[in-house]
Amino acid sequence: MSSAVLELLYQDSFLLVANKPAGLLSVPGRGADKQDCLSARLQQKFPDALVVHRLDMATSGLMVFARGAEMQRRLSQIFREREVQKRYLAVVGGKLELTIGEVNLPIVADWPNRPLRKIDTEQGKPSLTRYRQLILDVDSSRVELEPVTGRTHQLRVHMAAIGHPILGDALYGDAASAPRLLLHACSLSFAHPLTGEPLNFGSSPPF
Repeated sequence: MSSAVLELLYQDSFLLVANKPAGLLSVPGRGADKQDCLSARLQQKFPDALVVHRLDMATSGLMVFARGAEMQRRLSQIFREREVQKRYLAVVGGKLELTIGEVNLPIVADWPNRPLRKIDTEQGKPSLTRYRQLILDVDSSRVELEPVTGRTHQLRVHMAAIGHPILGDALYGDAASAPRLLLHACSLSFAHPLTGEPLNFGSSPPF
């Protein structure tokens, strides 16, 4: 991808909100071939842009970046204290038994199979996802997902665990079921860490 590709939804002197395309890293990975990422693209234009949270490479959608270390500390705190409302849209396999429900299953790193995560009732960290079915197709469902906790791969692990993997998921489902992972961070709402002003951002899924 060209480093010129950058969709910025919001900017002020304290924070930035950008739309990450699927297939682009949030932050640099290991190796020269993994240096192109959303944070690096933003830093070309905003050298003070710092990471607050991440999206999986295969996931698209909204990401917040801080401008400067103090704002990074403040924004990281409101994410950590769950003062940010996050919503995702996904297409999952099959028909959900309940149109509204939640998945409350603890997640832990699957160390022998990194970067995979797995459900582990003894050693896993508490993990909660709320879901709402929006549209039922013949053999799939479009759902809204709310990660109450923020574990790595949480939405992907939880939907697979209840028998409805996200389409296109190469790690927890079937990569051939869709051209890409059908998971998009579509909504972010939080209070501006400096002014307290309510900020609400939305992004339509490209699928």
